[in-house]
Amino acid sequence: MTDEFDRLRNNPPAPAPSEAARTRALSAAMQAFDAEEKNASQTQGTNWWHRQSSILNRIWSNNMITRHHYLAGSALATLLLVPSAAYLTFELNRGNLPFATGISVSQPAEVQYQSEAESASGKKKDFNADDVARTLNRENSAGGAARNVTAMKPQQDAAPAPAPIYENIIAAPPALRAAPRASAPSSDPAAFQSHQAGDRFANADLNPVKSVATDPVSTFSVDVDTASYSVVRRALMQGRLPDPDSVRVEEMVNYFPYDWPRPQSADTPFRTTVTMTPTPWNAGTQLMSVAIKGYDIAPSSAPPANLVFLIDVSGSMNAPDKLPLLKSAFRLLLGKLRPEDKVSIVTYAGSAGTVLEPTSASERDAILNAIDTLQPGGSTAGAQGIEAAYDLARRAFIKDGVNRVMLATDGDFNVGASSDGDLKRLIEDRRRDGIYLSVLGFGEGNLNDSLMQTLAQNGNGTAAYIDTLAEAQKALVEEAGSTLFPIAKDVKIQVEFNPARIAEYRLIGYETRALQREDFNNDRVDAGDIGSGHAVTAIYEVTPKGSEAVLNDPLRYGKPSSERSETPASDELAVVKLRYKQPDGDTSRLITTAVTQENAFSDFNAAPQDVRFATAVAAFGQKLRGAGTLEAYSYGSILDIARNARGEDPFGYRSGFLDLVRLAETLKR
Repeated sequence: MTDEFDRLRNNPPAPAPSEAARTRALSAAMQAFDAEEKNASQTQGTNWWHRQSSILNRIWSNNMITRHHYLAGSALATLLLVPSAAYLTFELNRGNLPFATGISVSQPAEVQYQSEAESASGKKKDFNADDVARTLNRENSAGGAARNVTAMKPQQDAAPAPAPIYENIIAAPPALRAAPRASAPSSDPAAFQSHQAGDRFANADLNPVKSVATDPVSTFSVDVDTASYSVVRRALMQGRLPDPDSVRVEEMVNYFPYDWPRPQSADTPFRTTVTMTPTPWNAGTQLMSVAIKGYDIAPSSAPPANLVFLIDVSGSMNAPDKLPLLKSAFRLLLGKLRPEDKVSIVTYAGSAGTVLEPTSASERDAILNAIDTLQPGGSTAGAQGIEAAYDLARRAFIKDGVNRVMLATDGDFNVGASSDGDLKRLIEDRRRDGIYLSVLGFGEGNLNDSLMQTLAQNGNGTAAYIDTLAEAQKALVEEAGSTLFPIAKDVKIQVEFNPARIAEYRLIGYETRALQREDFNNDRVDAGDIGSGHAVTAIYEVTPKGSEAVLNDPLRYGKPSSERSETPASDELAVVKLRYKQPDGDTSRLITTAVTQENAFSDFNAAPQDVRFATAVAAFGQKLRGAGTLEAYSYGSILDIARNARGEDPFGYRSGFLDLVRLAETLKR
């Protein structure tokens, strides 16, 4: 025995390898590799990517044999390593090795989120291979890669089991609920392009500064949509700056509840409050805040509702933040309805179909079962689905009640009348029946925000973007009254500035809601609608006469002084006019409010808390859009205003805004 150890200690040269043994070893290894490749498409243990054994065989075949010929050249090494590799592969597939749980393949964001949601809920979720392939191809395109991953799908896809609703969303950790597709932070202002490739946003150039001498009247339609704030929040929570076109300042301002003075009765459904303050970012100008508060209908006196859920179940909705989140959102809304309310469900994907006929909200189990059966797949017959939903709403029409279609989609309309113009005309033709349309947007990657805005504006409804279950709670439960029950339609605002007191003005936001001056008195012109208890806030930056901040030179060829009116200048700074129709009326009514120095505060910090907070939000939105007037105004200054005006904040919305300002400041560095 001692002699044997001595010989080993002296490291004698290894015997020359047998060519036959080498050939046999290589042949066995390649046969194992080929057999594994042949079975790689079968769904064993996972549902689309190759098994771990296939991965190890690739490593063994390519690296250990092809690249390291010296190892294959040793018959002893070959005979030892081939059985060892086989054993490791077998045990790895069984999950018996202590380090096996840490081995994973690169996954797209959807699969990562799905896996984390599974871990949080303790339940297995199926994921559709078509959606994974599309997602990977989209991500590769954004990154410049050219490979197509369709070949990675299983040859036979098993029918996906219905995924539990709440586990997929609520059970996920808070960070995942806020940002299902989180990415590394980026300070690149153009970073949004790769993350939101395919999303389409409707916006316009920022409103210019206008001279009161030549253009003293500003006219626009009210806007109670809030989609833009949620889109901006999602981008910042994912560590990237939002697309400037996704930022609509008025929707960010109107996202928050404000305690503006309320009207006393439904006979006059609005009360207007105007406040003048110094502008924090421009010492030579002032801000004029125009706040409108709608009458709040008591829940006990709210009319019955006929609601048709029009749900997009096309293939593009197959993502955790789309159809599963949509199901959970409608579960929340269902809990807010009363027995006298009716619910119907229409789906569309390739073709439209009725999943649930008009059913009393008291039949909760039947409605929930219908929601649970929804599964994604197919193309998007959006126009056909809208027509089917309106037909169902007409069949279940409630006279003197609320009749509304609630469209839930990622906005991917690619079959049928797909242009914004065609769908706009379709909605205009149907709204005369007294059936309104609200739009709820979900997901990203192909979000058609432009179409959502078009449909909501022309369907006498609102548009919201649901990025988390908390947002669904806000939009569909806490603000259900303003979402479902209208108190006025075709609401327009017109402000006329006194040229003797005001030199210039600029409306902050509402670029896509601008109207012509003559549209204000034209009852045939459609405008925005306001629901029960809704508040609308608009902010003007105005330049007083004689201020050094005036940008426009006086007209060289203006009227001679002898021809100018000798009427003494009024004490009024401006007049605010509000025109609206009753929900079932065709003739508008007018409310007029004069603005004087009694509405002014000489110190911004002495202004009402809500005015100061709305100003902070307006500043933040303008800065995200790249407004030059706020280029030198810091995020820290915005943060200070918002923090000092946060107030009680019972739902945490304002605290969440502070977090977004901090994130934007960090990402901009």
